[in-house]
Amino acid sequence: MTKQQLLVLAALGSAAMLAAAFGFQYIGDLPPCKMCIWQRWPHGAAVAIGLIGALVYHRGLALLGALAALTTAAIGLYHAGVEQDWWEGPSTCTAQPLGEMSAAEALAKILEAPVVRCDDIPWELFGLSMAGWNAVVSLGLALIWLLAARR
Repeated sequence: MTKQQLLVLAALGSAAMLAAAFGFQYIGDLPPCKMCIWQRWPHGAAVAIGLIGALVYHRGLALLGALAALTTAAIGLYHAGVEQDWWEGPSTCTAQPLGEMSAAEALAKILEAPVVRCDDIPWELFGLSMAGWNAVVSLGLALIWLLAARR
């Protein structure tokens, strides 16, 4: 494969990941949490980088695409860890202990909470959540970007 073909392949991989995310959201009725949205932005950047790189190849574009793929993989890994309770996620989208709060304070906190929590797993396949799959696939896409940079 040529350098440009590798860039297009990696960009199409990110486009497919975005299409799957939007499919789960709009067809599967699984609204995204805050961290799900965070994972989409680097894929969008990778698609744009790949389109530019298909027209005008530059090694820096391939490295930038790899950085985008590694960024979404890192966010996906972090999100998967939050889902598995390996570590705490952002307080704005995960369940937090109520501690010594009064009933009124607890109710106010519940009512302020976002509808979609980052520590819930709404879908999984072979033991991996969507965030976990994003991490795995994005690492593969990063390898394609790096291969394009080496050529």
